[in-house]
This record gives sequence, C-alpha cells and structure tokens, in this order.
Amino acid sequence: MGTYMRPDGQPPFEELIDRHSAELFRYLWRLLRDSDDAQDCLQETYVKAFRSYSRLQSAANLRAWLYKIATNVARTHGRRRTRLAARTADLDGDRVPEAESGVSDSSDGGMLAQVVQTVNELPYHQREALMMRKYQGLEYEEIALALGCTPTTARAHVYQAVKKLRQRFGEPTRHATAQEAAR
Repeated sequence: MGTYMRPDGQPPFEELIDRHSAELFRYLWRLLRDSDDAQDCLQETYVKAFRSYSRLQSAANLRAWLYKIATNVARTHGRRRTRLAARTADLDGDRVPEAESGVSDSSDGGMLAQVVQTVNELPYHQREALMMRKYQGLEYEEIALALGCTPTTARAHVYQAVKKLRQRFGEPTRHATAQEAAR
C-alpha cells in the first residue's frame, strides 16, 4: 500500500497502521482466541480500511472507525468458523469435548478457562464492549462508534457483561469481606 496523505489533513494510512496495529491485534486475539485468526482478521481489517479511507469524513474518530471494521471482520470470521465447525462435527463424532468428559480442572488455569468460556458465551455486543472498555481502554463514545450504538447503550453493554460475570463467579459482599477480615 502506497503512502496516501489525505487533503483534509488526516494522517497517512501507514501511520494508522503503525499507531493501532498492536492494540487491534490484542483486541482481535481476545475475541477470537487464536493468533493466526487474529492476524488474518487484522490484515482484512486494514484492507477494508484502506479501500474506504479516502471516503472517510475528516472529523471521524479513526481509532473507533478501525475498531468498528475489526469488530465486523471478527464477527464474520466467527460465523464462518462456526459454520465450518458444524460441517465437520459429524466427522469428529468419536471425540468427546472436554466439557462433556467429566474431567475437572481445579487449578487456576481451570478457573481462567471458565472465565474465558463465560466471556465467550456473552452476547457479542456485551463481549465486544467489555473487551474494548476493560482491555483496550476505549472510552464509551469510542465503543459506541465502533458498535454503532449510543454511549449510553455501550455503557449498558459493559454493565450487563460485568453483571453476568459477577453472577457466574460471585463477588464477595462487603459484609462477607468484613467478616473474613475480622477472623
């Protein structure tokens, strides 16, 4: 991709890549949990962004715009992966998924796996908003732009995701914590 400087003063496209690649890769990896898939989606994100960069309005929030493209690319990739898994499930009939095998991992790694699984089971808007806010540090306005909703809705998505995680894993109440401290 050649250097492209917009007449309205937006930075060259290569500068966007340099500035946002690492954080977008981390975001995509958290959504997809696979480095190769995250790298493929990152490349597809930049191809789509490059194709529409010249039409982007000068006042646009470039970071949120890139997150929106990355989110849509990851969603499409996830749907493709789900369809492929459904087609090949019959071929793997003899395999028993770990969750059904009765094997329990009580180590910290097992707890982490449960948290990851629970986050992955969240509705996609909640999962994406949670990751953008808690892991990527985006403001609610940026999350709203990336998800195509209002900042209030973005805040609600994060709240609902955290609420579901707390319900699943529990959060000590102030009363219980005070009792333990007194012991």
